[in-house]
Amino acid sequence: MEPIRITAVSAGLGRPSSTRLLADRLAQAARRHLEDGERPVETRVVELRDLATDIAHNLVTGFPGPALAEAVEAVTGADGLIAVTPVFTASYSGLFKSFFDVVDNTALHGKPVLMAATGGTPRHSLVIEHAMRPMFAYLRAVTVPTAVYAASGDWGGVDERVGELSARIERAGQELAELAGTRPRPAGRAGTAGANGVDDAAEATGPADGAGETETVVPFARHLAALGLD
Repeated sequence: MEPIRITAVSAGLGRPSSTRLLADRLAQAARRHLEDGERPVETRVVELRDLATDIAHNLVTGFPGPALAEAVEAVTGADGLIAVTPVFTASYSGLFKSFFDVVDNTALHGKPVLMAATGGTPRHSLVIEHAMRPMFAYLRAVTVPTAVYAASGDWGGVDERVGELSARIERAGQELAELAGTRPRPAGRAGTAGANGVDDAAEATGPADGAGETETVVPFARHLAALGLD
């Protein structure tokens, strides 16, 4: 039986990272709400910190390295996505945005996305609504109603604030599970090569009108790669 795949993207830069901690807790919450179903559940966290150099190279060359291509496929092939970024200069981090810049802009169409962010103060909590939600709306993803913001005081503050964060994590995880668990699996992979703008499913065309044979079209990006040009 095909598993339900939940992929979390963490744009945290430190180790340990509160951004990674929040991604882990959200993935665990979604998993708990999915495990009662018939299908097995797989969760994975993609650490953008480890892919920073590959992402920069992809932005200037148009071609992903193997590790980045595999991470993009994990994101585009997931049934549900968790996206977590630290807040830098009142917005998502440049690393977070650059990763989604190399994902094909049609690959997240209809995909359930749980948005989350971390920051040093509660005053930055609206970054999810004024920056992250519009970006995923442009990508035509389906964002869950509950977004989770965790300030430094939410982790080790008074019991009331810690309890509020845990409640938001649990509610958001349940909402993602409800959407991901009912989402049909696509017949074939699409958008998994979005990092270079080429979709594997679009490499060949069918017969043209009035033609009796199939014509294979090699993408222009692949011609450039064969020439070995930077």
